[in-house]
Amino acid sequence: MTSTTPASAGHHTEGPATIGDVPGAPATARAERLVRRVVGGKNTTVSAPVHMRAPFTGQPIATLPQATDADVRAVFDQAREAQRAWAERPVEDRQRILIRLHDLVLKRQEEALDLVQIEAGKARMDAFDEVSATALVAAYYGKHSAKFLSPRRAAGLIPVLTKVGEIRHPKGVVGIISPWNYPLALTAMDVLPALAAGNAVVQKPDNQTALSALWLQEVAEEAGLPAGVWQIVLGRGSQIGDALVEESDYLCFTGSTPTGKGLAAKVAERLTSYSLELGGKNPMIVLPDADIAKTATGAVTACFSSAGQLCVSVERIYVHESIREEFTRAFVAKTAALRLGGKLDYQAQMGSLTSEAQLATVSAHVEDARSKGAKVLTGGKARPDLGPLFYEPTVLTDVTEDVKLFAEETFGPVVSIYGYTDVTDAIERANDTKFGLNASVWSRNGRAGWEVAARLKAGTVNVNEGFAATFGTVGLPMGGMKESGVGRRNGAEGLLKYTEAQAIAVQRGMPLRPGKGIPPKLWVRTLSTSLKALRRLPRR
Repeated sequence: MTSTTPASAGHHTEGPATIGDVPGAPATARAERLVRRVVGGKNTTVSAPVHMRAPFTGQPIATLPQATDADVRAVFDQAREAQRAWAERPVEDRQRILIRLHDLVLKRQEEALDLVQIEAGKARMDAFDEVSATALVAAYYGKHSAKFLSPRRAAGLIPVLTKVGEIRHPKGVVGIISPWNYPLALTAMDVLPALAAGNAVVQKPDNQTALSALWLQEVAEEAGLPAGVWQIVLGRGSQIGDALVEESDYLCFTGSTPTGKGLAAKVAERLTSYSLELGGKNPMIVLPDADIAKTATGAVTACFSSAGQLCVSVERIYVHESIREEFTRAFVAKTAALRLGGKLDYQAQMGSLTSEAQLATVSAHVEDARSKGAKVLTGGKARPDLGPLFYEPTVLTDVTEDVKLFAEETFGPVVSIYGYTDVTDAIERANDTKFGLNASVWSRNGRAGWEVAARLKAGTVNVNEGFAATFGTVGLPMGGMKESGVGRRNGAEGLLKYTEAQAIAVQRGMPLRPGKGIPPKLWVRTLSTSLKALRRLPRR
């Protein structure tokens, strides 16, 4: 395999963003307004505040107060008080608030787009993905929560005489630890169903992207959410992590696999519940009948949306040898043509990385691969001329098993291409990972794509799409297999996980033990005959 595209060739770029683009005083005033919503930490002298900086420019955005352990525990006490009244409200009231929230998010989307770009460094279209996902989640639970939470009837032990049902109670106060990479969408996906189920929420977003969560909280209260039902605290995990685990009635975490394992161990000591969405090394399989042009275009979106800082983005592509050269040529050309930039408009197709730590990881992975014989077909370097955290979208080949990015999650704009001749071999290689979050299959034959998808060990699989088809379908469960997580968000399960199921049975007439004067043997024979008759009844 040879490349006709030299590294770094062809990338269209914009000039570096200025403070006017970021956009200066208006953004600062908006940030200060939102920061005032943070609870805990305002008057503390124990933890130094954190200073947020814009990834596009490195310029300051806001100063964030950091809570202490005591602050967080006090916030949970307040949340418990607020939750009681919230849970007593009819679920239809909670649904109406979510529908109003949906409308307000779309009405005020320009604010959200600016915030997500400013604090996360995304291209504006990637920021819109967050806005649309947030609106979809609000509408979905605004329509379906009452159905999910309604009492469920079941067949009793003895027909007519045993009346049974299942009802759902909110867990209480849900603790949610949110990541920096999708600050608006993942906040909505986790917080809104918890609120719809009648819980209060104490959320700890990442410091780098806290403003998006604070903005959505503000809009939710404008839509009618009572103050105190959803509270946001900020702080380092080493300072407030124990309080979040020990005070939560349910813990929801999105982040790295090592951190998730540590939190799960702590939660297990309390015998409370949790859900975790963790790391991934997501594969894409291109079948020999795939449409080359459409697949190459789809792969660009699958790999480089949000600069690859997406839990479900593709980092490994397996292409049948019969089309590998043609696909690689098309994919590299489309990747090299991506426009990079950091302005608050739709001109750029990819933004920057979000943090210095992520830039260091991406750079180290690529240099390690290059030093061990991997070929960089395009990209492969940072772009400080555009901004402090820009890195070119990068395509590699000839990656061997001793290379870090072969099996480790890079979480950046880097993807490796591998060839295969037998689809079973491709499936086995795609599954040969400790992760199992998302996967992608491309074929002109939808049935063939479905059959391959069903053999992949991943919580979501998209055919002729990278991730958006499952990610955007809120009615589908989303989560990971293996070390990619526990539990699911979205769908009915995404709400019901925040509840406790309670079974209630009302027994009438015939007792379930021999009554006075009834010989035990007669009672046993009678009940046995009844059980045989029940088995013959048609299923309902």
